[in-house]
Amino acid sequence: YPSATMVNGTAMVTGVYPGKSGVIANYVYRPDIEAHVAIAVESPAVVKKGDQLSNGKYISVPTIAELVQRAGGRTAVASAKTVGLLLDRGVGIWPAKNCTTLFAGSALPDGVLARIGAALGPFPSPRLQRDRWTTKAVTDFVWKDGMPAFTVLWLGEPDLTQHETAPGAPSALAAIKSSDENLAAVLSGLDQQGVRKTTDVFVVSDHGFSTIGRSVDLRKILKDSGFVAKTEFDDEPKPGDIMLVGNGGSVLFYVVGQDTTVTRRLVEFLQQSDFAGVIFTKQGLPGTFHLNDAKIDNPHAPDVVMAFRWNDSKNQFGIPGMIDADWQRGAGKGTHATLSRFDMHNTLIAAGPHFRHRYVDDLPSGNVDLAPTILRILGIAPSQPASGGDGRILSEAMVNKDAVVLKPEIRKIEATKDFSAGTWRQSLQISRVGSTEYLNEGNGRFVPS
Repeated sequence: YPSATMVNGTAMVTGVYPGKSGVIANYVYRPDIEAHVAIAVESPAVVKKGDQLSNGKYISVPTIAELVQRAGGRTAVASAKTVGLLLDRGVGIWPAKNCTTLFAGSALPDGVLARIGAALGPFPSPRLQRDRWTTKAVTDFVWKDGMPAFTVLWLGEPDLTQHETAPGAPSALAAIKSSDENLAAVLSGLDQQGVRKTTDVFVVSDHGFSTIGRSVDLRKILKDSGFVAKTEFDDEPKPGDIMLVGNGGSVLFYVVGQDTTVTRRLVEFLQQSDFAGVIFTKQGLPGTFHLNDAKIDNPHAPDVVMAFRWNDSKNQFGIPGMIDADWQRGAGKGTHATLSRFDMHNTLIAAGPHFRHRYVDDLPSGNVDLAPTILRILGIAPSQPASGGDGRILSEAMVNKDAVVLKPEIRKIEATKDFSAGTWRQSLQISRVGSTEYLNEGNGRFVPS
């Protein structure tokens, strides 16, 4: 959580929770990087500045690609979306040769893109063609020089089309079919290289999806209620001013100067609204959960995070999962990043020599488990305890599974706050396997007295 691309992409390749990796949302406010407006966490300029400020720790732990390269292995990351830079932003630093990172038509190291473009033409504009081009860059270019130890192919679909339409829309189904065809091209490429039987393939979605039932313009709502809440500061912000950072199904609130009075008033306003689902605060205010409960606390974290409310109603295409969302997209379109079960529960299919055939894993698992599982397969130990420390190895799904029987624990935490007109109630369901915790779903509402 938030159930968004940059958060989950980083979790996949680091094996740590968002608060530890440092990537806690797609869009955040980092005044040390940009003082007047929110930033996209994967922007090349932002990543460069973040690494400069943190001595190379913009993402605080090594990614799978970095660890493979340190071990002398070759890697390839190819993403039709900008997230690719977060998966391996340091390609070329380590001794490993011929490693490549492609992200939305850009590339590292310099010079790679020109060679790929000469073979495939320029990075196209239509979304489905971008996925096809990126897939071909892997199968027809990167793999021609031999198979890397670790390859990531990140497709933009069906995410982009579902944002513009909705889950279950004809164009969204066509986008899923396109992704199926690109997967078929990958499997064919493995066959051509003669390595399909010795290669483990993970097919994973970074998050689920919901349909927007209502678009909530918090900019206007908060302004009309007496708050100074903006998405861009024209001048030097004053203590108590609020930077609003929309992330679709969640909103981050940064209170300048960490003004306690304003923060409390903001939280109490949200608790009495008809759109708030779950509220997290850095201070652990009454009727909220602490940021730590969502694994999103760190030195740059906001003062308040709100996941919008959701329900299991169906959209016009018969797909369940309706949410309120921020002002960036209208009702009827698709988005995610709430604590809805439809956003939080995604897909993982693993196939290859290390995995049991036709096995359905009933234990809770999550994106944070991918890195330790893949590193185990590659025989690479995390370079430090933190670099694989939150996720677990999915040993129960592997052919040489551990004899230890793992048992999940499920708990629900609740928070309430009484007002003269009623009571705010919110809950969060959490699963646990060993020391790894997974957020299943959370919601809340104001109950009039």
